[in-house]
Amino acid sequence: MNAPLWQPDDNSQHTHLAAFWQQARTNSGLPLTDYQALHRWSVEQPDAFWQQVWEHCDVVGHPGDTVLTPGERFQDTRWFAHGELNYAENLLKRNDTHPAVVSVLEDGGRSVISYAQLRVAAGKVAAQLLAAGIQPGDRVAGFMPNRTETLIAALGAAWIGAVWSSCSPDFGVSGVLDRFGQIEPKVLLACDGYHYNGKWIDLGERIDALHHALKPELLIVVPGRGDSSSVPRALIWGAWLEAAGPAPDFMRLPFDHPLFILYSSGTTGQPKCIVHGAGGTLLQQTKELHLHGDVRDTDTLFYFTTCGWMMWNWLICGLHTGATLVLYDGNPAYPDTGRLFDLIDAEKITHFGTSAKFVQAVEKSGLRPKDSHDLGTLRTLFSTGSPLLHESYDYLYQQVKPSLLVSSISGGTDIISCFALGNPMLPVYRGELQCLGLGMDVAVFDDDGEALADSKGELVCRSPFPSCPVSFWNDPDGQRFHAAYFARFEGIWAHGDYAQLVPHDSHQGLIIHGRSDAVLNPGGVRIGTAEIYRQVETLAEIREAIVVGQQFDGDVRVVLFVVPADRVELDDALQARIRKAIRQGATPRHVPAVILPVPEIPRTVSGNIVELAVREVIHGRPVTNHNALANPQALAHFAHRIELET
Repeated sequence: MNAPLWQPDDNSQHTHLAAFWQQARTNSGLPLTDYQALHRWSVEQPDAFWQQVWEHCDVVGHPGDTVLTPGERFQDTRWFAHGELNYAENLLKRNDTHPAVVSVLEDGGRSVISYAQLRVAAGKVAAQLLAAGIQPGDRVAGFMPNRTETLIAALGAAWIGAVWSSCSPDFGVSGVLDRFGQIEPKVLLACDGYHYNGKWIDLGERIDALHHALKPELLIVVPGRGDSSSVPRALIWGAWLEAAGPAPDFMRLPFDHPLFILYSSGTTGQPKCIVHGAGGTLLQQTKELHLHGDVRDTDTLFYFTTCGWMMWNWLICGLHTGATLVLYDGNPAYPDTGRLFDLIDAEKITHFGTSAKFVQAVEKSGLRPKDSHDLGTLRTLFSTGSPLLHESYDYLYQQVKPSLLVSSISGGTDIISCFALGNPMLPVYRGELQCLGLGMDVAVFDDDGEALADSKGELVCRSPFPSCPVSFWNDPDGQRFHAAYFARFEGIWAHGDYAQLVPHDSHQGLIIHGRSDAVLNPGGVRIGTAEIYRQVETLAEIREAIVVGQQFDGDVRVVLFVVPADRVELDDALQARIRKAIRQGATPRHVPAVILPVPEIPRTVSGNIVELAVREVIHGRPVTNHNALANPQALAHFAHRIELET
C-alpha cells in the first residue's frame, strides 16, 4: 500500500466533522470508533443521520415529524414528507456586512456584495417576479456567465418557489433550445456578452433568436459592458431591479418542491431535464461542504465553473456555511496558467476547486506555484470532472503546497452532489478519493449484481438518498427516469462509473476508472452523442457518423468517425467545417479532438449504431456482443488506428 501523501494533524479534532461525529456517538449510543463505523451508521440509520444533519448544519425550516417514508421503488422514497423550507432563506440566513460574493471577470472587473446586500437584491428579484405573475413551479432560465447577477436571479427565483435553470453562454442557439425549449421558461435572463480569452463575445443575436423561439413572458438583459444593451424588447437588469416593491416573505414549500433543472445528455434524443428538489439539494450539499469540506463562516470558497455545470449549483450552496464565495468568469488560463493562483492570493481563498484537466494543464505549462505564489491561506483543493491522475497528486504535493488537503470528489449532475468526497480527518492516498460520502450507501457491483470488495465494477448506490432527482421533466410515467438509473440493477442506482473500492483499516477509499456508459465526459462535463450527431447530420458531405470518448492523457477526448458522402474527401477544410458546425450548434466542449474517416458504421440488427462497441475497440478491449450486430465486420475499421495514439 502507498504511504499517505497527507495526514490530518491535531487541528482535525476541531473540524465540523469531528463535532458531528461526537454528536453521532452521543445520539446513537454507539462507539463509532472509526470512519467506517460512522459511515455504516449513516446508511443503516438514515432517519437518525439525516435528522442530525438538519440540526447540526442549522437548516432553517420545519423538518416535520417523519424523516423517511419508504416507497414501493427506490425513487418513490419521501424525505421529510411533512417538512417545509425555502432554499433562498437558508442561503441568506447570514444577514450582515460580511462579504458574501466576490465576482472577478477576465477583463479585470471586480465587485463585492455583502450578505445583507445580496439579500436585498434577491428580494427585489422575488418581488418583481411575483409582480409579473410568476408562481411556484414556473421556470426562470438564465443564459448567463458566472457573475453575481446570475446568483441573485437564482436566489430570487427560489425565494418564491420558482424553478431555476441555466446554460452557459458558450452554448449555441440550438444547444440552448434543446434544453430551455423543453422546460418552456416564463422568464429568460441573459447577459449580452462576456469576455473570454481576451476577446469580447457578443451574445445579442443569440439572445434575440432565443427570445423569438422561447417567447418568454419576460426578457431581462444584463449589460456586460456599461448600463445599456442593444438587445430588442428587453428589460434592463438595473432598472428592472430598482422598480421593485418590498421583498415578499420567503415562501416555505415542501421538502421536495422543485428547485433546479439540470441537463444530462444520453446517446439518443434531447438532453434529459433532471428536476432536483430544494430540500434534497440543500441537505446533501451542505453536508458535503460543511462536514466533508470543513468550510467555515470565516473561509473563502472558490470553484472554477460555468453556470451550465452542476458545480455552480454546488458552489452557491457554500453561502449556507456563511463563507465568502469567489466567482470567476473567463478563461482560467488567460493570460497564463497562473491566473487562478493569482486569484488565490488576491482573494485569500481557503478552498479552491478545479478540474483534474486544469491541474494537468498547469503542470504541463511548467508553473510551480509553491515558488511563484504565496498560497498561505489555501487549505483544501477540490478536484472533479475526471479522475485525478496519480502523477497529479505528486505535482500538487511537490509543486503547489505540501500541506494541502487534496479532495478529489465524484458524483454528478444526476444527483447534484457526490458519492465520494474528501475528509479532513482521513489521510490522502495517491490516486484515491478519500472516502464514501456519509449517508450514501455506495458499493461496486459486478455484472451479476454482486458486491465487490476491491475489484473494478459498476459504481452503485443501494439505498435511497435525499438528492435523488424528483423527476425528469416531461416524463409522466417515470419510464425514462427508471431506464436511466435502475434498468441495470432493479431497485439499485447504477451511476455509470467504472470504479474500485480500496480497503483501509479505518475506511474505504475509491478509485474511478472512467465512465461505464456511452455518455461522453470531457473535462468532467457530461455531453451526449446525440447533440453532436444533430450538428454533423446537417452537413451534406457527411453520410453518417459515430462518436465516442477515448481515455487519453488522463482525461476523455471526443473522437468522431465519419462516413463521407460519395466522392467526398475528409480533408482539412471539411474537418474545419465539421468542428465549426458543432461549436456553433452545441458547445466548444462537444468539438472532437480527432476526426477520422471510416467506410461504414457498425449497427445492431435493429439498426442502432453501437457506440459502446466502438469505444471498446479503440481501447483494445474485446467486444462480447458480436451476435447483436448486423455488420460485425465494420468494427475492424476502428481497431489499431495509429491516429489515436497521439
